[in-house]
Amino acid sequence: MTRPAIAEVTLRVPGDHHMLALLGERDGYLRIVEEAFPEASIVARGDELRITGPDVAAALAKTTLEELLVLVREGQTLDSDRVRRVVDLVKAEVPSPSEVFTDGVPVGRGKVIRAKTLNQKRYVDAIRDNTVVFSIGPAGTGKTYLAMALAVHGLQSGGYTRIILTRPAVEAGERLGFLPGDLAAKVDPYLRPLYDALFDMLGPEETSRMLERGAIEIAPLAYMRGRTLNDAFVVLDEAQNTSPEQMKMFLTRLGFNSKMVITGDVTQVDLPDGRASGLRQVRSILLDIPGITFITLGAEDVVRHRIVASIVEAYRVHEEGKAK
Repeated sequence: MTRPAIAEVTLRVPGDHHMLALLGERDGYLRIVEEAFPEASIVARGDELRITGPDVAAALAKTTLEELLVLVREGQTLDSDRVRRVVDLVKAEVPSPSEVFTDGVPVGRGKVIRAKTLNQKRYVDAIRDNTVVFSIGPAGTGKTYLAMALAVHGLQSGGYTRIILTRPAVEAGERLGFLPGDLAAKVDPYLRPLYDALFDMLGPEETSRMLERGAIEIAPLAYMRGRTLNDAFVVLDEAQNTSPEQMKMFLTRLGFNSKMVITGDVTQVDLPDGRASGLRQVRSILLDIPGITFITLGAEDVVRHRIVASIVEAYRVHEEGKAK
């Protein structure tokens, strides 16, 4: 049996601060790369990293470190999660993994929102390139947050004159009546996640100013009926809780120079009495229309605590087992 050829490759890392950022505290990031490619040995000497091992393993380890170095040079802070995601992209033979993380969406106050997975990057690109985008996936995959980042950027750059954020209030019947306050107060709990995202991007004061002058509108889905939404970036959140009729109503509100992003998780439908979900139905109806695209996110795109991805995947396996 022929043994694989052994290679020794070198990666130069100019600047002590770059080397320290690349290696991580107590060489923690270097250990992650070595664990990912155990056949390769990586040694730091001065301003160089020397990688020795079988051709393929050495090449993959070097590529991973090169991509991480791009992020360091861009001024981005590495963490264990990001290092592992770069490793996964290199193993998947994704060209230029660092581009996934360097493409940013500025949202003001010096803050830049970036995709954290390959599918999230595809999602961001899809929003830029299409008029209507459906994003379907579990909680924690950045569906709503990334859409709102692009909406804020579009407003600030002058591409749109307003942002409209909406979601269905699935308990808009009798139980809602028992809540205190007027209608706005009753539906506010359903819209709170949208406010939270805006506060995070713009800050409470700027968000309040934009809401007061109508540049940002947050309203229940029922308020969209009868309107034509021109010059607007429109986000429909929790779309799995729309009926087919509501979905059609919403989509036909699209006006000139507007964009729509529809997000939801088809495994979390809360509609009563077994009613059909408009989000589940819409793909088969609209899939072949130019300017409309569907992006699917999965457990691998969860960017909350790492255990959340495991929880999502465990439930997916459980539900598939029940369906058999």
